[in-house]
Amino acid sequence: MSKNIILCGVGGQGTVLASKLLSAASMAKGLPVKSAETIGMAQRGGSVTSHIRIGDGAYSPLIPMGKADVIIAFEPAEAVRMLPYLKESGAVIVNSRPVMPVTAALGGSDYNGKEMTDYLAEKIDNLTVIDTDKACEELGSSKVINVLLLGAAISKCDIGLSKEDIRNAIGRIVPEKFHALNFRALDYIG
Repeated sequence: MSKNIILCGVGGQGTVLASKLLSAASMAKGLPVKSAETIGMAQRGGSVTSHIRIGDGAYSPLIPMGKADVIIAFEPAEAVRMLPYLKESGAVIVNSRPVMPVTAALGGSDYNGKEMTDYLAEKIDNLTVIDTDKACEELGSSKVINVLLLGAAISKCDIGLSKEDIRNAIGRIVPEKFHALNFRALDYIG
């Protein structure tokens, strides 16, 4: 088994923690894993991308163009930006909630993310758009978008890991007072 997964979003959305959970879950199963992260210029608002390669045959942590099995996108424009990495039969899990870049806000843009999700719907056969605003309202916290999207990816695609694998990683990495909330987010979809 080998899986190439890209996580992308903007700073402050929990992309790095999601990457750590995937890596920890893979290692706990005895699977080889390689990961690399690119963090934008700002801690909050800059682009964040993680490459996760699980299984045999990965000699570099970076996923080549056209080889990602799954893109888990925390922001619609970031999903579009990473599309060249997706293989032809790949899947995209994307948060419908946009985060307007500072440059767009300063320029008076009316970016709302819909044009990006519409574009993705035209280009991707296996697309799942998640209304994280609604989910987070029902869960009672906006701090679990990362785990919510991981749960959706496990439910909608084969990423080589189960919800139980991620639950165990949460138990090891996330402070105990946040376990119940994260477990509910993990199981919210699917």
